[in-house]
Amino acid sequence: MVLKKMYTHILLNREEAAACLGIDPVSFDKYFRKMGLKAFMLGKQERYLRSELYNFIRKHSVT
Repeated sequence: MVLKKMYTHILLNREEAAACLGIDPVSFDKYFRKMGLKAFMLGKQERYLRSELYNFIRKHSVT
C-alpha cells in the first residue's frame, strides 16, 4: 500500500498540486493549467490553492 503525502500548507506548487490530485505534473499542465485554473503568483512561480483545484474539478465535471 502506498501512502500519499498530505500537504497542509495553503499554496501548492505544480508538483504538489498534481500529487494532491493523483496525476502526474504533465497531465496537470495539460488539463488544469491550460484550461484556466486560477493561480497565485509568488514572484515568477505559480502557486495553487487546494480549494481552487476542487472548485475547478466541480466546474468541469461531466454529469
